Amino acid sequence: LESDINLKTQNLAELRDTQKEKFGALQEQKLQRKQLIARISGQLAVQGNELEHLQENEKQLQALVYSLQEVLSDIPADATRHQSFKSLKGKLPWPANGRLSRRFGTQRGNSGLTWQGVMISAPEGGRVKAVSQGRVAFADWLRGFGLLLIVDHGDGYMSLYGQNQALYKEVGEWVDSEEVVATLGASGGQTDAGLYFELRYKGRPQNPVKWCAGKPAAAPG
Repeated sequence: LESDINLKTQNLAELRDTQKEKFGALQEQKLQRKQLIARISGQLAVQGNELEHLQENEKQLQALVYSLQEVLSDIPADATRHQSFKSLKGKLPWPANGRLSRRFGTQRGNSGLTWQGVMISAPEGGRVKAVSQGRVAFADWLRGFGLLLIVDHGDGYMSLYGQNQALYKEVGEWVDSEEVVATLGASGGQTDAGLYFELRYKGRPQNPVKWCAGKPAAAPG
C-alpha cells in the first residue's frame, strides 16, 4: 500500500509539473498574441495616418492647381512665346535623366491611392528641365512635394516638378523648352532622391509616359 501511495504521489507530482509547464507555455502564447495584436494595431494606426496625410497632400495640390488656373486664365499669354502644347503629345523631352521607379496610375503601396504622376529616381544634384516653354506659376515649398515648381503651358496644360533640391526660377518668369529650372533632390520628407513629375490638363492628371518621347535617359554616374 505504501509503495502504491508513493507511486501515485510521484505520478501526481509529474502531472502537476506537466500542467505547470503547459500553463507557462499558454501564458507565453497569450503574451505573444497580445504583443502581435498591439504591433498590428500600431501598424494600422501608422498606415491610417500615412493614408490621411497622402490624401491631404493630394487635396492640397489639387486645390493649388485649380486656384492657379483661375488666376492664370485672366492673364493673356505672350503670343511670341505661346505654342500649342497639345500638338507636342508624344514628343516632349523627359525633364530629368534617371529610372522610372513609380508609374502613373499604379498603386501607392497599401494606401489604396494611385500615383498621379511618375517618379524618376536619380542622384541628388542632377538637372531638372522644363518639358516645354511656359511661365512659372508656382515655385515654393508644398507639404508632401517638397520644393515644387509648376509651369503653365497655356490652354489648361501644366507641368509639375516636385521634391527638388533647389529651384532656379521664380513665379512669373518664362522658361524655354529643356531650360534648367531646378536640381534633383529628396525634399518633402522623401527617402529616395529623384524627381516627382506630373502633367495636368485643366487640373486632371495626365500620363507622362504618353506625352514624353521614349524613356528617360540613364542618370550619369
